Parts: sequence; C-alpha cells; structure tokens
Amino acid sequence: MNRALMRVAAFLGVLLIALVVNLNYVNVVKGSDYASNPANQRVLLNEYARERGAMIVDGTLVAASVATDDRLKYLRTYADGPVYAPVTGYYSLYYGTSGLERAEDQVLSGDDDRLFANRISDLFKGRDPRGGNILLTLDRRAQEAAYAAMGDRRGAVVALDPKTGAILAAVSTPSFDPNALVSHDPDAIQQAYAAYQDDPSMPMVNRAFTQTYPPGSVFKVVVAGAALDDGKTPDSVIPAPDSIVLPGTTTTLSNFDGERCGNGQTDTLIHALTISCNTAFAQLGMDMGTPAVLDLQAKFGIRDQSFTMPLYVARSTMGPVPDQAALAQSSIGQRDVQITPLQGAMLAATVANDGTLMRPYLVAQEQAPNLSTLPGGEAKPKEQSEALEPELAQQLKAMMINVVENGTGSAAQIDGIQVGGKTGTADNIEGEPPHAWFVGFAEAGDRQIAVAVVIENGGVSGSETTGGLAAAPVAQAVIRAYLGL
Repeated sequence: MNRALMRVAAFLGVLLIALVVNLNYVNVVKGSDYASNPANQRVLLNEYARERGAMIVDGTLVAASVATDDRLKYLRTYADGPVYAPVTGYYSLYYGTSGLERAEDQVLSGDDDRLFANRISDLFKGRDPRGGNILLTLDRRAQEAAYAAMGDRRGAVVALDPKTGAILAAVSTPSFDPNALVSHDPDAIQQAYAAYQDDPSMPMVNRAFTQTYPPGSVFKVVVAGAALDDGKTPDSVIPAPDSIVLPGTTTTLSNFDGERCGNGQTDTLIHALTISCNTAFAQLGMDMGTPAVLDLQAKFGIRDQSFTMPLYVARSTMGPVPDQAALAQSSIGQRDVQITPLQGAMLAATVANDGTLMRPYLVAQEQAPNLSTLPGGEAKPKEQSEALEPELAQQLKAMMINVVENGTGSAAQIDGIQVGGKTGTADNIEGEPPHAWFVGFAEAGDRQIAVAVVIENGGVSGSETTGGLAAAPVAQAVIRAYLGL
C-alpha cells in the first residue's frame, strides 16, 4: 500500500473512532438529558401517546388523562385540583412532575417492570399501552372538609388512621391548581408557573409534608409521656411556679399573662397539661434530663431525619440541647424544636393507638390497567415504634381528653364524641403573630382518626386559648366529616 492510501486509511480510521466516541457520548453521557429535554419532540410525542394511569380517592378520579385532538394525544386533568394538589402534584409538559406524579411515575406511565407483561400483550393486540392506577388512602370527606375549613389561611392539615398509619387527609393552603400547569400550551404553562412562584403566599409549598414549624405546647405531649414513663401519674404533684429563671442565664420564663398554675408553686401533671402550664413543663423537662426527653421524642417519630411515604417528608427535630436552659425552652416546644404537620398527627395517632406509632403511608394500592393489584402493590400497615406501654398511653389519652373537655382545646368538642387533643401557640419570627396548633384524636365505632392543624400566624402570643380557637375548629370539622357526623 502506498503512502497516500495509508494516509487516507488512517484518516478514515480517525473519523470512525470519532463517530463511535460521539455516538457513545450522545447515547450514554447525554442520553438522559436529551430524553428529558422539553424540546425533544419525539420523546414528548411518545410519552403523550400513552394514556397515563389514574389516581383514585374513594372511587373518584382525582387525576386522569383524557384524549385530545392535537399532536399530544392525552391531556392530564385534575378534579378539584387545589384540594388534592399537595398529594397529586402535577404532570407538566414544561416543568416535569411533582408529588405522586413523580413518586409513582413508573406505575402511572406504565414503565414499571411489573407491567412488562401488559406492555407485551398490548403490543401483540395492537392496543395503545396504558399506565397503571394508584389508589390513595385519602378519605374524600375528610380531605374536602379540611380544605374548606382552612379557607384562605396559610397552614396545613394532616389526618391519620391511628391503627394503620394510612393518611386520611393532607391539605396545604393556600394551594394551586395543577390544571394550569398541564395544558399543551407552553406559554400558558410558563405564565401560570411564574404567577405561582411570584405569589408571596407560596401556594406551591407543600406545608403538610415539607414545611416545619415550632410546635409550641404541642410538644408537651412528648414531655408528659416521658413523665409517665418516668413513674409519674396524671395526679402526681409537680413544681409549677409562677416563673422560673433559666439556669445559667438571667432570662425569666413565665406563664402567659402571669397566669397561675395550681397554687402558684405546684400543680398536678394532668392539670398542668390541661391549662398548658409553661413553667411546669419547663421544670419537668429539666428534672427528667435531656436523654429521657430525647428518647421518647424519637419513639414518637421525631428522629431528626427525613423519610418518604412515598412523598418526601422533611425532618422533624428537637434541635441541639446544649444545657438546662435549652432543655427548659425545648420542653415547651420552643427554641430549636421543629416538626411537620404530619409529625404532629403522628404524635396524636400514637397516643390514640395505645402508644404504638404506625408508619404513615399514602398509597393503598397499585393497580395494572385491568384493575388487578400489582405484585407487592397492596399496602400493609407497619409498626414503626412503641412509644409508651398501653397502660401509660391510656393515661396520656385521658389527659388529652381532659384538655378538650376542661381546658384550652374546648373548641374541638363534639357532642356525643370523646375528643382528645393539645393546643399550641408557637412564637416564630419576632414581630409576627405566633403559629396556632391543634393535634388530637377521636373515634366512633370502628372509625378512629388523629389530626393535626397548624395555622401560620394564627394565634396571639403566649395564649393557648386563642391558639386553640384558631386551629381546633378546623380539626373538629375534619373529625366530624370522617366520622360521618
């Protein structure tokens, strides 16, 4: 071979190597980027050619795909969009997915390995492939009652079945309409998304699961449980001075508006919880010590770590407790204590379920397009931890019932139904009204519910009564709806 041919052969070899390298770069390195790029019309056409599975609540479709006459064969629709948006999320042509649309995408899109046989069957029968369905644990009446009761206030409501951990309601307000983000008009989608992002009320923030708040006196449920676990009874007499100076500081901790607990020096544990005595629980926490409070809060689910169910849930934490002064403040739910509304519901559910915390879950069943249950697609309740022995949990339950019947939670009362709960008013940003909390439980027959409500800036500083009046009626509405009252 002469030298000229060798040069040509070498040049062609270099071109071949470059071609192979480029093909590998495009398919392996950049393949996922190109596939997820909204400008990739072929991917979009293939994706929207398949009917996406539905999300179902009590037999009602809350997310479904409907046929269209345009190039994208299906359009995602959301019935009562703002009511269910914190759970469903959106399936957007321009912004991708969020909520269960993302967490359960493999089933909804039909790409789950368990649907392989269905895809093959559709191929041979010449049918368009379809995605699987998701049955949610939500109770429609409870969800809609929670959304209606919150109105235009900022906050969240979460309700659980204490016996199973099933999430019965999950509302975040103000909410957004996912239908505005899923049209086939990119310009309209971007305008709607920008409007939501620019809204100072932050409607796209999922306050039920991803937002944390100082719980205020709701945390006294944990401290009261620790006291019972330490050998005290509801009638035990504990220190309850009018004020205490936090150890190592000149800071004085007092009760709201100079209120007196008991005789001004002592009170019973049950009465201190009923009137939400700050000094009693601050001193109680210091007397028991940090390890005792930390241990029980972890058993109640406050484990300083995030988790999924399958949506992401932010971590709830007591925060650092470097000294006795910090422990006193933390024991009344202030300082660095932060919990999600879901965690608040988990506290109440644990007490209602005889001291056993069940793992929360949101998806009851994953179905194939023919409505058969996918292998492993049926949710099974799982015990997460035993926070208290049943006898102690019953004592704490009676104390929380007393809070509603004779104390700060009276706005949650329901005729003929025994309701237990705890109010909380949590200081946050200086100069802003505190957050109002209520966590509680109730049952009628074989139906049992635990609920947590937080209303941002919904209370009056230090006043458990006004905090309870803001949040407790919302809980009452949810309880009534779920129990069919």
